[in-house]
Amino acid sequence: MVGTVRRALSEPLAEKARLELNEQADRIEEDLAALRHWLARTPHIRARIDDQFLVTFLRGCKYSLERAKEKIDMFYSVRTVLPELMRNRDPLEPRTLEIIRLGVGLPLPQTDGPAAPRIVLVRPGIYDPHQYRLEEVIKVSTMLNDIMMLEDDNMVIGGQVGILDMANVTPAHFLQFTPTFVKKMTMMSQEASPLRQKGFHYINTPSSFELVFNMFKSFMSEKNRSRLYVHGSNLESLYEYVPKRLLPKEYGGDGCSLVDIGAVWEKKLIAYRQYFAEEDQYGTDERKRVGRPKTAETLFGMEGSFRQLEVD
Repeated sequence: MVGTVRRALSEPLAEKARLELNEQADRIEEDLAALRHWLARTPHIRARIDDQFLVTFLRGCKYSLERAKEKIDMFYSVRTVLPELMRNRDPLEPRTLEIIRLGVGLPLPQTDGPAAPRIVLVRPGIYDPHQYRLEEVIKVSTMLNDIMMLEDDNMVIGGQVGILDMANVTPAHFLQFTPTFVKKMTMMSQEASPLRQKGFHYINTPSSFELVFNMFKSFMSEKNRSRLYVHGSNLESLYEYVPKRLLPKEYGGDGCSLVDIGAVWEKKLIAYRQYFAEEDQYGTDERKRVGRPKTAETLFGMEGSFRQLEVD
């Protein structure tokens, strides 16, 4: 099964963690013990407590124990109120496997140096919005993120650079991005994830892109808004930020083909099947929380379930 023991870092990543995340090798065990002690005394949270999982939150919070506690609480609170995204994540369930094989979101294998951020390519135009709901597609992305939280030290320490390719995106795709949905997604990525966004690049943007783009920006922190870049159809502009050699062949790069990258991730997701089954036992029990419960209403100011839109 998936390993849970904390890995040793490469020298470049260890140095980056020390300089940028305040990591002190001689204090990690003490900090992990403090988080486990806190979780044992916090009855409303049912959490994983293995080293590799918890150290991701310490790194994501630059070793502030109090911030890590808040982030773990929010991580599980948001997942509990979004069962449509976070429950029954079986990679062999037929519709889920179909979406995995589409390769809507693919982490790229190469980084721009040994301590550089992970690059993730997202292609929403690949899926048919008449056939799949957006929450089904996002469910697969949460599975990818969970694996990278545990396995990808470049992602955890260096952060993530996203490339959102809007080619073949239709009005039917945009209509799935309701304000309700967008608010949930921005909260998941900003408040409830230990992974850090280092930049997001939009390419092949259609004329109707501005509406959804502005909606996302309205829910983002100022720091994250400053890391958004729109390149239109100008890939040369993208290459100034993401070296061409790191991109798949289909984007003019020197990397593997999208088919090959997708096959690797399909195999990896299936290997994590038992892990995802175990995830259903974790979350929060708001009846046991001291203080105000965290519900869909208190977190998002709206109903918990996604509104269904029919688009002709």
